[in-house]
Amino acid sequence: MEKVPHFITSPSIGLKLDRETMQLTTEQLGFFKDNGYLIVAGVMDRQLCAKARDRLWNSLPATSKIKRNDPTTHIGPFDKRDVKTDHLDLRQGYRWQLRSVGTEPLLIDLVFSQALQAIATQLLGDNMLHPPQVGGRPMGTQGAAWPDGPVDPADNQGARGIYATLPYGDRPRETDRCHTDGHPFNLGMVGLIDAVPRDGGGFKVWPGSHRRLYSTFQMSYDQPRIPYYPHLPSYKGILHTPEYLAEIKKINDDTPAVDCWGSEGDVVLWHHRTAHMAGHNYSDKIRQAVLYDFTRNDLDHSRMHAPRKDMWHDWSGSLRQVKTTYSRAFSESQHLG
Repeated sequence: MEKVPHFITSPSIGLKLDRETMQLTTEQLGFFKDNGYLIVAGVMDRQLCAKARDRLWNSLPATSKIKRNDPTTHIGPFDKRDVKTDHLDLRQGYRWQLRSVGTEPLLIDLVFSQALQAIATQLLGDNMLHPPQVGGRPMGTQGAAWPDGPVDPADNQGARGIYATLPYGDRPRETDRCHTDGHPFNLGMVGLIDAVPRDGGGFKVWPGSHRRLYSTFQMSYDQPRIPYYPHLPSYKGILHTPEYLAEIKKINDDTPAVDCWGSEGDVVLWHHRTAHMAGHNYSDKIRQAVLYDFTRNDLDHSRMHAPRKDMWHDWSGSLRQVKTTYSRAFSESQHLG
């Protein structure tokens, strides 16, 4: 099922958005369609990125062992006095997830800017974006989706929040293993609010996995869930098909991950069935990013449909029609060698 990239001979890197039209190029569209992700440089406002960093750091208590201006204190894991298990403001291990800010004006201005709306519209179709709600319900309000389970990102009216990963220090290197998200959404976004170096905890994707996994799900945009019952504790959570489990094992075995490192203001857009993971942070710098899910206003209707023969049938006309051709130089600009 591996697909050879359709390279074109004339390089046209086009990593950045066309600022005059706020439009992705056909090469960018073709790359996204083929690989299931796209890095777009400098989309987010840098002043807002700086304010988001301030918002994250200001959430720490004054007594915290971690000091913003002392990088030697940034190495994880969190000291036991800094650990917080609140789903709205989680600090545990190497993960720092500030979700309570997800519906504040700052976060919504950052993830739902004019430029990002233009990009998402070009991918998802005209007049289809479901907007976030300032002052609405942030992710984590309802706690875990099931006991000892994850927080459901779909139970949310804004950004997922500000997600940070502490440096691993001398922790041994680990194998990359991908997963997919089980909640209904159309287009994911990870936005870097500070520069992230290679091997610095950047978002990682498995290119082309969206095409291989799409048909293995029972529903186009959702997944069946097994309810939790205290007297029947053995099975709970998301239900995967045997086809999915077999294919994602193959993807882990045969496809190298792409590390989406980058500069402040860069964003990674990804198809909802793209296999991915939060990268391991082997740098000496805290990885800081904002996460957001773009959804179409017809998602409640479309999420229950079985996968279609044409997996792009409900995306924009531009994306449905574009050819999956792009230059080798552009592929390299997307960290895909």
